[in-house]
Amino acid sequence: MSDDHLSTDWIEEGTAGESPTGRLDWQSYPAPSAPAGRSPGQRRRRRALALLGVVAAGGAGSLATLAMTGGSSSTALPAVPATSASVSGSTPLNVGALAARVAPAVVDITANSASQRGAGTGMILTTSGLVLTNNHVVAGATQLSAQIDGTGPSYPLRVLGVDPTADVALVQMQGATGLKTVTLGRSAGVGVGDQVVAIGNALNLSGPPTVTNGIVSALGRSITATDPYSGSEQLSGLIQTDAPINPGNSGGPLVDAAGQVIGMNTAGASGGPTQSASNIAFAIPIDTAMAVARQIESGHASSTVLIGQPGIMGVEVSTVATVESGAGGFGSYTPPVSSGAVVVGVQPGAPAAGAGLSPGDVIVSIDGRSVSSPNSLAALMGTHGPGSSVAVGWVTSSGQNGSASLTLVAGPVR
Repeated sequence: MSDDHLSTDWIEEGTAGESPTGRLDWQSYPAPSAPAGRSPGQRRRRRALALLGVVAAGGAGSLATLAMTGGSSSTALPAVPATSASVSGSTPLNVGALAARVAPAVVDITANSASQRGAGTGMILTTSGLVLTNNHVVAGATQLSAQIDGTGPSYPLRVLGVDPTADVALVQMQGATGLKTVTLGRSAGVGVGDQVVAIGNALNLSGPPTVTNGIVSALGRSITATDPYSGSEQLSGLIQTDAPINPGNSGGPLVDAAGQVIGMNTAGASGGPTQSASNIAFAIPIDTAMAVARQIESGHASSTVLIGQPGIMGVEVSTVATVESGAGGFGSYTPPVSSGAVVVGVQPGAPAAGAGLSPGDVIVSIDGRSVSSPNSLAALMGTHGPGSSVAVGWVTSSGQNGSASLTLVAGPVR
């Protein structure tokens, strides 16, 4: 076997919980593209669930420079500093001090849908409760909540907007005031060998967040985050570290030795289908994440940034390959076409149900544009809000063509 065909098994550290088998699901992918597979079990099968409404793209310490604020009700996002504090690489890392300072500004996020319960991490940006997290942590959820520091009060969450392509979401803790906040650093100043600490809701365990430390092992990494339910997404410009992370760390802060947030943990790698921590981890640079957050805060939608509630038709979909493998709940069922988005569930009373869509049907077009996978379906649906109409084309399980014009309703998070 040549180097170009070496395989490795990857999981994403995303959202904690159990897959239908009670463990991480996994697949193997070619090593050259360095894929970091988002396990459907740990990501809460978030991509497939995000498509419950056919809207998703696609289961987480400090020093004196960390300013913990509280008491005011500022709603403006904090500015990314021009430079980060300079800390010598030889300076001993006080992980305990970092944890004590940062953890009160970290939240455990619980994401519920009609059929799944997931978890992840978020970091508090403002004293009024604006929280930065990963899109895949909240995608597909119909109900979201955040608990401060794993032991503090809980608040319902409202999603202000997401960018599925960057895996960034900005959410608001409802009724929150006077909260402690993280201090932002500059990812532009990060260097290989810098000491870092990852903080988050690892494995969705009760109590304060988990804290691990390591170094920056590479910069500018590109990965393919993949799950068997909805294909893959490309993430680039990532920070690679060896700070061990687990499912549930997604959306949590990666901080430097000065206690400043330099990245948002989003993916990890593992050698097999276990829930062991991964010490090959990837974080979205904070400069990148905050640029998206500011666009969301401004309310300016774009081809990638989605503001507010999505419009949905009310189906859960999966890939043809997943259904053919039996993982979609259809046993030995073979879809009638080789590409498209296979319907694996229909919400009662939803527009799709009224149009006659049923499990086993395959959605092949939206407004006359071809649908090749759940991801392409999500991309086509992403610009439609509640009340808008879409023309849906599908092939039934018996091979007949079907079509209908559906008026979308407000749905769960993308």
